[in-house]
Amino acid sequence: MARFEPVNKFLNTQITEKGAGHSAGRSDDRADVAILMCTYNGATFLREQLESFESQSLQNWILFVSDDSSTDGTHSILADYKRRWGPQKLVVFDGPRQGFAKNFLSLLNRPEVQGRYYAFSDQDDLWFSDKLERSVKCLDAIDEHRPALYCSRTRLTDASGKTIGLSPLFTRPPSFRNALVQSLAGANTMMINSTAREVLLQLPAETRVIAHDWLAYLIVTACGGTAVYDAEPTLYYRQHAANLIGANATPLARAARFRKMLSGRFSEWNDANLETLSAIAPLITIQNKTTLEHFAIGRRLRVPARIKELLRSGVYRQTFLGNVTLWIAACLGKI
Repeated sequence: MARFEPVNKFLNTQITEKGAGHSAGRSDDRADVAILMCTYNGATFLREQLESFESQSLQNWILFVSDDSSTDGTHSILADYKRRWGPQKLVVFDGPRQGFAKNFLSLLNRPEVQGRYYAFSDQDDLWFSDKLERSVKCLDAIDEHRPALYCSRTRLTDASGKTIGLSPLFTRPPSFRNALVQSLAGANTMMINSTAREVLLQLPAETRVIAHDWLAYLIVTACGGTAVYDAEPTLYYRQHAANLIGANATPLARAARFRKMLSGRFSEWNDANLETLSAIAPLITIQNKTTLEHFAIGRRLRVPARIKELLRSGVYRQTFLGNVTLWIAACLGKI
């Protein structure tokens, strides 16, 4: 517990300084899980997603939706389920209209959104009936004062719901050294605890967010929290033309990611992530600060000094091919 004392002291100070902190007003009767869903013209698959919530084996949840000005039938579907479930089970807000990642962060920042845990949700998936129960059971085993994140593999389907495969299986341990260069799993599988939420709330409003799943993994591990990757899928992840981010599970998708890496996009993403980490510098552990320093310095050096510093940072991706592409990018100065 000793190494997490600075994290908790810093968070308590920030909450006090803000006056009405997000932890204020929480009570023992809050839901086990606050489900955070962002919608935008999601009427095509939204009902199936909502029905999978209704079928959860763990029923102590509240769904909070932030809609980014949908123009299809999304609002009417949400209104229908709000009548069926009641306003205590489904709450809808207007989103900030700044993209999906900012929309999710806007939900985390709303003081009305309260729960013991926070589960991120897409608008077009189908959750396994035990998704929430499994996630909560995992996080319950972790000290509540330690930032924690649960995520999992997914079962992939096409637009019609037909199973077409699985997301890649990752076997290396989740860590900050991995999070610096790779997002571990989709946000649609993620659940975080209240301490992780409080850490995320320390980020400035102007933070450049590449993806909220990567952000959550990066921040939780940076401050010495626990990230758990479940090799068993928890949901059906629908792949269709309107997906903003796919599962990266096909050779074509991986080739596209590799092209982005070599185009300089990966370097831009790392710039944004390093800016984000600087905003929570007091929360980062000493060991992770050392890793971060080697990584940040190495990016600016010439080969072979660059490779030497990056090796000292210990960064790694989850697969052999992923590491090959990482070091190719490093040699070409695209990291």
